[in-house]
Amino acid sequence: MQTVLTVLAWAIPLILAITLHEAAHGYAARQLGDPTAYLAGRITLNPLKHIDPVGTIIVPGAILLMGALTGANIPPFGWAKAVPVNFGRLRNPKRDMFWVAAAGPASNLAQAFVWGLLASLQRVLDGYGGDLFATMIQAGVIANLALMLLNLLPIPPLDGGRIVVSLLPARQAWQFAKIEPYGFFILIGLLYLHVLDYLLWPLMNPLAVLILRLTGN
Repeated sequence: MQTVLTVLAWAIPLILAITLHEAAHGYAARQLGDPTAYLAGRITLNPLKHIDPVGTIIVPGAILLMGALTGANIPPFGWAKAVPVNFGRLRNPKRDMFWVAAAGPASNLAQAFVWGLLASLQRVLDGYGGDLFATMIQAGVIANLALMLLNLLPIPPLDGGRIVVSLLPARQAWQFAKIEPYGFFILIGLLYLHVLDYLLWPLMNPLAVLILRLTGN
């Protein structure tokens, strides 16, 4: 039962992190001239509109279950169905691609701060909600930071890759964008070879500590 409760405590903030991440992309695109995501009903907080069976449920669920059963400290990650964006409909496609891509990680950073504020509130209320809520708060900070850092990797089609494309001169951007069909395989290779252990995860704890300090913890 404790394992089930732990998985649920992580699942709720993780699903929120993924859902708001994708909705933020769609909202930014609409504000910048592309209503594609809005017309597809993807600017919504309804997680059912964003869930990818593998990326939103199976992968993070397996990571959480493995961590709960083995005690391994593995930051969970996942992904949702990509929000449709027609970059050609943006008012300034190359420039606005930056803001559309950055909106997702920015939403995760904002959510991490909100969970940090909830940690401060729980402390003020003498631990109201108990250990389960404390676990959920911790999960909210860690899941959002993990999703933010992972998506900022400069690999198309991750958000970091889109940001790089938007910043490069047109010719170099076109060449760099050719990596996109192989981006998922590159990411899997980095995970399998534990490269991300050295690139991303060492940033997790300092960022989490910084957010908790800034939110009064």
